[in-house]
Amino acid sequence: MSNLLKVNEHPVERIVRVVLGAGLVVMAVMGTIGVWGYIGVVPLVTGAIGSCPIYTLFGISTCPMKSKA
Repeated sequence: MSNLLKVNEHPVERIVRVVLGAGLVVMAVMGTIGVWGYIGVVPLVTGAIGSCPIYTLFGISTCPMKSKA
């Protein structure tokens, strides 16, 4: 995997992103919150792949450190 798609999200954060993103998209499809709800695709995709481009840009990682055993 390239450095561009390096996993930089904590597993719990990934779950939260997927759930919230999917919720926004579903509400947009149902017409509950309007077209802007499709912005939920962004956290849905970043949570699914485990890599946030903004985190990469700023050198941030919430992913737990791997032990050197």
